Amino acid sequence: MDGMAEAFHITPRLAVGITAAIGLAALAVPMYMPSSAPGMVFKTRALSYITLLFGFYMAWNIGANDVANAMGTSVGSGALSLRQAVLTAAVLEFSGAFMVGSHVSHTMQSGILTAGIFNGKDSLLFCGMLSSLGAAGTWLQVASYFGWPVSTTHCIIGAMVGFGLIYGGIGAVYWKSLARVIASWVVSPFLGAVVAFVVYKCIRTFVYSAPNPGQAAATAAPIAVFLGAAALSFTVFPSKASVGMAAAQALGFGFLAATVINIVIRRQLGDLLGLFYELPAEGQVDEKASKQPVKFMGKVEGPKGTQLRIVYSVFGYLQVLSACFMSFAHGANDVANAIGPISAALAILHGTGLNTGAQPSMPIDVLAWGGFGIVAGLLVWGYRVIATIGEKITELTPTRGFAAEFAAATVVVLASRMGLPISATHTLVGAVMGVGFARGLNSVRGEVVREIVASWMVTIPVGAFLSVVYTFILIRLIPSLV
Repeated sequence: MDGMAEAFHITPRLAVGITAAIGLAALAVPMYMPSSAPGMVFKTRALSYITLLFGFYMAWNIGANDVANAMGTSVGSGALSLRQAVLTAAVLEFSGAFMVGSHVSHTMQSGILTAGIFNGKDSLLFCGMLSSLGAAGTWLQVASYFGWPVSTTHCIIGAMVGFGLIYGGIGAVYWKSLARVIASWVVSPFLGAVVAFVVYKCIRTFVYSAPNPGQAAATAAPIAVFLGAAALSFTVFPSKASVGMAAAQALGFGFLAATVINIVIRRQLGDLLGLFYELPAEGQVDEKASKQPVKFMGKVEGPKGTQLRIVYSVFGYLQVLSACFMSFAHGANDVANAIGPISAALAILHGTGLNTGAQPSMPIDVLAWGGFGIVAGLLVWGYRVIATIGEKITELTPTRGFAAEFAAATVVVLASRMGLPISATHTLVGAVMGVGFARGLNSVRGEVVREIVASWMVTIPVGAFLSVVYTFILIRLIPSLV
């Protein structure tokens, strides 16, 4: 509680009160959700309640660990305070999970394990789903405590694969899914680093070295927003009509977003945009920025004074927007890591299990429950991993933070459109490293990177091991469902 109070600048008593309220809600709300309605048989209702608690635990840890993907760089660069970042992410993560989260959740329900292997073994499969949630949540909690940004996707997949191998045999696992996950360990951070490196180099070349850097930043902003908004619209809100209609929808959304940001920037900074390379007065420039001038070919060419303030203001707006987009998309995608196993377990309890061959339903109340769990974890423990991404890998400013966030969002949405299963966590960490490499190898803190990579490597094995242990315990505690 002391850490939470210090992070949000609140009293320890208020931190305890917030945590207690979340805990009471987590215990009480599932009793009144339709998925555990009073009309059910007592055993079914009790097991539904337990399932929702396991799902909340997993969603809570997703919020504690993975939401740093969207907000860590914004906090590290100073574009948002920690309190602003958490409140913004809470709204957008819940919205993404509730509005769009069902799409990816179907894959987690039936795309990892071969349900046919467990015909006649509903009790075992149910215990496996609960064990996967518990195992993934346990490892995420350990990682969050130490501030390691690990992949929740890899964690839950590792847990489900471990259960499937031990209790169902080799044929119980879709091996192509596992191979693609392992490949993404290398692909996602590499792509993130490359794109962030290029984006930051472009900012230095076309903005920092321009005759009027502030004007150059104001001109580049609508272009960047157009590209990002169009790509996200095309991926997150695909049209059910033709590809052409989806493209037209994305272009329209991108144009609207670019127009809005252009109007905002011109109104907020219009009086300053015409000024040319004004030298800074004492105390006028951010101390961190003034100590780290941008260098080209050994010469200091970066903007100063009013121009520097304009550039940082413009990219501050851009970074907040990119953080919001990524936060919504993250909620839409990663809530599936909790909701998929929950809905699969509930389907088994309610007689519409995976073995029936029908597509399991995606209850709206469960989607909302997953969104609430993510927000709760973010409020209580999210500051730990946000600090790692935002401060410990490399020092960030609004331009560096935008380059990392824009690169990560671009790679994630393009990969999603092409069906490549890459990790948002790994991509963003790679992007932050790419920005650091663009400033020089000495700008990246190697010991932090080594610690993060080591946590990645053990995520799937640890998840698998814990899942097997938890299943062994649960099949002796939970009565047969058959």
